[in-house]
Amino acid sequence: MAANMKKNAKEIRDLFLLDDKISFLNFGSFGACPSVIFEDLIKWQRLLEKEPVRFIVEYGPKFLEESKQALGTYIGANVSDLIFVPNPTFAINILAKNILNPGDEVLTTNLEYGAMDYTWEYFCTKTGASYKRQPITLPLVSKEKFIEEFWKGVSDKTKIIFISHITSSTGLIFPVEEICAEAKRRGLITVVDGAHVPGHIPLNISTLQADFYTGACHKWMMTPKGNSFLYVAKSFQPLLEPLVISWGFKSTNTQASQFQEYHQYNGTRDFSAYLTIPAALDFRTEHHWDELIKSCRGSVIKKGAELSHFLGTKPLAPLTSDFYGQLYSAKIHTENPEELQRILFTNYSIEIPVMRHGDDCYIRFSFQPFSQEKEIDALIVALEEIRQTTDLWFRPTL
Repeated sequence: MAANMKKNAKEIRDLFLLDDKISFLNFGSFGACPSVIFEDLIKWQRLLEKEPVRFIVEYGPKFLEESKQALGTYIGANVSDLIFVPNPTFAINILAKNILNPGDEVLTTNLEYGAMDYTWEYFCTKTGASYKRQPITLPLVSKEKFIEEFWKGVSDKTKIIFISHITSSTGLIFPVEEICAEAKRRGLITVVDGAHVPGHIPLNISTLQADFYTGACHKWMMTPKGNSFLYVAKSFQPLLEPLVISWGFKSTNTQASQFQEYHQYNGTRDFSAYLTIPAALDFRTEHHWDELIKSCRGSVIKKGAELSHFLGTKPLAPLTSDFYGQLYSAKIHTENPEELQRILFTNYSIEIPVMRHGDDCYIRFSFQPFSQEKEIDALIVALEEIRQTTDLWFRPTL
């Protein structure tokens, strides 16, 4: 086994810029950037400031293409079908603004990310389309049951399927491959929110059959913030007008595609974060990251089961790799999740989300190679102390 594989959790943690005083169980929200990748960001920013005009006009675009090529190889997508975007919400705004028509129905689940729901609702209202959230019963029983329940929501008005690959509030992996295949058979457009996927679970867009796919590189790929991508199948690229009209709208570059020009060049910006993709991939290779995270998944299932039992709730799905990667959400009975989250951070130095979703609340932990199972034990101890001294949450009788 290589020397890097022998590093303990503390040594791996030291590769990051994270505060040692904090138990960081919230990698899922914004990720965290290892020092060497952050230094790569600064390298690009220094190069930019050394000669801003040449960098933005001449050197930068070449580096951008090289970074996009590295990303395309990693996620199984043709570079000509990719653009960089600041975040997946930005990407979905591009799509929702362009692909909806009056009378269309967007079929989704009732477990999607709130910002995405807002985006689709806004543009559906503007265009006379509708946004239908198909209820999904939790706990999930099986992939087959999920698929059956989801397709009960389809109607003769359904034109677009929008679904998370891994959901934010529940942390569950959805059977997106099967959903995309069935949607293709039915002649429906598929839009996949893969914000949590790149660097987390394997992704090969070329075999997925999604028409649109967006993912964040600043989460589990560990790049600096504001680094995401949008994949668009070639047949749909002519439909997408830019969110921001700039020089790319009437580009004189006859060798570039309209899709790339419209959406990649929309005014002055520091695109240094996009250029760190190769460094992020090198980091994963050097530290055998894909091997390290295999043990994380076992810890997620083990400690997740303990957390759910302690909270008096059931796991949200069968405890298998079909549904769980490095995220685990447990339902928690609280009427004030914001205050509970504040106390966990302020009094116990635990950074962890406690989220509302509809009428339910979830507490979600992330597990990286620098995480330790004893941190989940400490979380349970903290929650028990809070239960005994406040009325912030209660445990049902098992």
